[in-house]
Amino acid sequence: MKNLLSFLCALLLLSSNIHAQAGKPAVIAYYTGNEMIIGDYPVASLTHIIYSFLKLDGDTLAFQQPGQQKILRGLVNLKKKYPDLKIIVSLGGWGGCKPCSDVFSDEGARRRFAASTTKLLKEYNADGIDLDWEYPGIEGHPGHPYKPEDVPNFTALVRSLRESMGDRYELSFAAGGFRKFLEQSVEWEKVMPLVDRVNLMTYDLVNGYSTVTGHHTPLHGAEKVPEATDNCVNFLLEKGVPKEKLVIGAAFYARVWKDVPDVNNGLFQSGVFKNSVSYKNFDKVISEANGFRSYWDEISKAPYSYNKTTREFATYDNERSIAAKTNYVKDKKLGGIMFWELTEDQAKGGLLDVINKTLVD
Repeated sequence: MKNLLSFLCALLLLSSNIHAQAGKPAVIAYYTGNEMIIGDYPVASLTHIIYSFLKLDGDTLAFQQPGQQKILRGLVNLKKKYPDLKIIVSLGGWGGCKPCSDVFSDEGARRRFAASTTKLLKEYNADGIDLDWEYPGIEGHPGHPYKPEDVPNFTALVRSLRESMGDRYELSFAAGGFRKFLEQSVEWEKVMPLVDRVNLMTYDLVNGYSTVTGHHTPLHGAEKVPEATDNCVNFLLEKGVPKEKLVIGAAFYARVWKDVPDVNNGLFQSGVFKNSVSYKNFDKVISEANGFRSYWDEISKAPYSYNKTTREFATYDNERSIAAKTNYVKDKKLGGIMFWELTEDQAKGGLLDVINKTLVD
């Protein structure tokens, strides 16, 4: 019996690896909208839509509100027109995984969660789950419980899901793109053979809690840019993570600071976080018409803007940096690119179109 279980486990791992290696780079959209507006976007450019977010109800995967069932059915219905499209559900998100540390510390609860996930995926004809626990073992959302045992418990959770779902469904997780998460939150050598991919949140690397400005989603690091996409990817490659399972993240939004001194065009200066701005609203908020001047960091391949009059600084992805990230995926033969999130893009002529154009060039 022990040999049989080992053989079955090996088959599951092989199937998971096959999922990750198949076809062109994945283009993955996190999505928080409804089933009505999804058709406004270039869905044909996507390989995956990750519907965000579902929640824990006790130890069961559940919808946060009744209308989500209709949305998920509508997204799954897209597969009639786009048969290769995968519809994934996501658990958690920033602020959405408060009970995760406690619930997933229990083996029985992990198994019941895995069974409920498989049941939900079957019922809605969805294609998998993406775990967005921010973060196992280290501080994430203020006030959320965390403990060192989260790290092996996350491994055990992934194992329970794979055992329950078999190779029929995809399994991925969202990972912090910063060094502390990479070093302390995941047992990479144990987790990665069980999942199809890891979605690297290589954005918010300078976040809303920072009192110093910087690039929140740079491609390359530098002396004053210790956290960057390339740093994250290289760390995981050195860990032995297969390159085809690495999906880098892009930001379809800007982060804006106020009270920023007019020094170095606002970059690497003190400031107070103000707000986020969707890419579709850049022209209305952080444009030259509104007093902002744009700049490009050639080393980090990152754009930014500064308004001398209002003393505001903005960091973001734009067409140029998105093209650079997409070419990076192609050059390094990574698993793909994902972004947060689709409703922040322009419906036509937006950043998703840049990804698609760059992939086919």
